[in-house]
Amino acid sequence: MKTKTTLILLCIVSLLSLQTRAQELSLTENNAVLSFVAEELNYGDIDQNSNGTRIFKFVNSGNAPLVITEVKTSCGCTVPSYSKEPILPGQLGQIEVAYNTKKVGAFKKTITVVSNAKEGHKILTIKGNVQAVN
Repeated sequence: MKTKTTLILLCIVSLLSLQTRAQELSLTENNAVLSFVAEELNYGDIDQNSNGTRIFKFVNSGNAPLVITEVKTSCGCTVPSYSKEPILPGQLGQIEVAYNTKKVGAFKKTITVVSNAKEGHKILTIKGNVQAVN
């Protein structure tokens, strides 16, 4: 009976050891890491019909090429543009966002960036207040 218990405990310890080793290996894998300079841009007060284009800057701080597969916005009033080319480790990139400033009032919109980065996706935010021009 003691032999059987010892054998079972030995198996459990071995499995836990293998699991720990697998986790260590996954930490050393090649991963792209999408690191933004700022994840929120505040337009402040801007005039109606003024230039609503802003740029989110980022770096691939990982050790594998970063590929942005999709950039989605929370409404049709915000149009993103970005490079479809891979961004190498250490390389800088940017996502340009054009907000339509025709509508007067406060706004807060989100931009979802989908990529092969370790996190999978990032949520960016733009906000501000469009003022009527007299």
